[in-house]
Amino acid sequence: MEIEKRINELKAYIDKYNYEYHVLDNPSVSDREYDRLMQELKELEKKHPELITDDSPTQRVGGKVLDQFEKIVHKIPMLSLGNAFNEADIDDFHRKVREVVKNPVYMCELKIDGLAVTIHYKLGKFFQAATRGDGTTGEDITHNVKTIKSVPLKLSEAVDLEVRGEIFMSKIALKQLNEQRKRDNLPLFANPRNAASGSVRNLDPRIASQRKLSVFLYSVPDAFNLGFKSHSEALNYLDRLGLKTNKERKLCFSIEEVKHFIAYWSEHLHDLPYEIDGLVVKVDDLEKQSEMGMTAREPKWAIAYKFPAEEVTTILKDINFTVGRTGSITPNAVLEPVKIAGTTVRRATLHNEDFITTRDIRTGDRVIVRKAGYIIPEVIRPQIEDRNGSEIPFKMINNCPVCNSVLVRNKGEADYYCLNKDCKARNIEALIHFASRDAMNIEGLGEKNVEYLFNLGIITCIPDIYQLQKSALIDLDGFGEKSSQNLLNAIEKSKQNSLERLLFGLGIRFVGSKAAKNLAKTYKNIDKIIEQDELSFQAVPDIGAVIASSLTDFFTNNTNLQLISTLKQLGLNMSYLGENEISSDLSGKTFVLTGTLKSMKRSEAQKLLERLGGKIAGSVSKNTDVVIYGNDAGSKLTKAQELRIITWDEEKFLEEIKAYI
Repeated sequence: MEIEKRINELKAYIDKYNYEYHVLDNPSVSDREYDRLMQELKELEKKHPELITDDSPTQRVGGKVLDQFEKIVHKIPMLSLGNAFNEADIDDFHRKVREVVKNPVYMCELKIDGLAVTIHYKLGKFFQAATRGDGTTGEDITHNVKTIKSVPLKLSEAVDLEVRGEIFMSKIALKQLNEQRKRDNLPLFANPRNAASGSVRNLDPRIASQRKLSVFLYSVPDAFNLGFKSHSEALNYLDRLGLKTNKERKLCFSIEEVKHFIAYWSEHLHDLPYEIDGLVVKVDDLEKQSEMGMTAREPKWAIAYKFPAEEVTTILKDINFTVGRTGSITPNAVLEPVKIAGTTVRRATLHNEDFITTRDIRTGDRVIVRKAGYIIPEVIRPQIEDRNGSEIPFKMINNCPVCNSVLVRNKGEADYYCLNKDCKARNIEALIHFASRDAMNIEGLGEKNVEYLFNLGIITCIPDIYQLQKSALIDLDGFGEKSSQNLLNAIEKSKQNSLERLLFGLGIRFVGSKAAKNLAKTYKNIDKIIEQDELSFQAVPDIGAVIASSLTDFFTNNTNLQLISTLKQLGLNMSYLGENEISSDLSGKTFVLTGTLKSMKRSEAQKLLERLGGKIAGSVSKNTDVVIYGNDAGSKLTKAQELRIITWDEEKFLEEIKAYI
């Protein structure tokens, strides 16, 4: 039957492309092609419902909303791990292991900060999934886990298998989710773990399907009885089945290697695109695991090393307000100085009015502070039990703290805005953004110099930058002959930037660097962009209705059009230059960068390789041509060596590109 044959072909293609995208992070087809195949499959199944199977990619999201979660009893308990907090605890664990295992080999893995899950397959087909619960009984979350695209609905072998792992949300997915929730005037998720847990434990599977969840599988609970000799062998088997495991794992043949693994990830955990809350050390030999056994609560053959806490407490001394380049007003906490992750924190974001009022955060409170995404300090919540009655409840300001204009909060948005386009703070922030590294990249025109020159009336708008004269700079504090000329040279150089930098620098609401690049690549020059309507913009990759509306508003505004016209007259490039690549021997090759380079930042090396026609990948695979490594290269270099992929150290890299720069 031709229809059935075509449906099976489409299912096979889509499963393959899902695996490449969500497991290997190495897609081989465009999103448009993927969507075309999925749409064809949906239409064929709609016409022939008798051919729909449970493992079809179209069946990931069901429309039924559950009344409650059913309970599931685990055949093998999902126990927690004992904790280690320092080197002495690791030494003590090793000592106990050696009482049973003379020369233990350890598997060291990252401890993903998410929600534990167990997944069952029958004859290779996805059957059921459950939470850990109390370790003995969990909740049936099959309907939600089925929506996670990194969880295959069909394995490469028709086996009965239970696998366990962690459902998580990446840092970028959390950022995007919170940005949308902020626009929808909804409470923000504090961290990826809470977001993942809240998504999976929602009775409506459509919610989970929208949340960009992923999973890492880390164990086969019955591996020993299934004939595996080691934990590492079982993990490799999961890879062969098409299941997603974390590749940042390492077999360690001594406790010193374990400590090195811990030291490395303690320093590099912030480089990961997802959050981890520690590392796991396991005896690799499954027979030895069985000999060591378990306590009532945890296995004796494994331990979780926990990183130092990222959350601290301090006093909220005051709340002040800053004005962003779009006029958004952000409340900020002024804190009693406190150290978090090695740095002293004096201020932290409070996001918006709703964030403060829903948590009842007050001036004078003792508050818990953490680094959101390990970067931006934020107040999590107050310690209400420590209040003495002197704390002052929060009250949102009515006027801009800089220009005193009345603030406005639009329906459906969480932020208040200063609408005064002449507001000093808005203009300074807009200029800082325009000159920033990811925008026009004008070296020497950083935050302090922008504010200094603005306050002197020398640079008050973007065109002023390109009309700056040395005579206006040379007698100023901090500017001499050389520094003045260097700044003017950097400004002149920025005129030749590709269009996407200018688009991003203009500060169009909701338009980030990626959207700007897609616009520039699609339309090639600014005039073509100005001609488009809202519907046309939505045809551009990563441009949705909100961004399209913002673009239309911006390019139909006479003031903005006059700005673009002025910048044209001042000699700024208005075209996309990305296709004007330098012809080189590197063209068409795929590169992976890892470790720290001495001569340049990795982002600079990436841009240089792209300019020479190279492609950049985030992970090492058989499709990688060259891995370029610096200091502390880690597992990507190891994998490249295992796959016999060409590797260049920094000296070799510089030698290869010197003819082109």
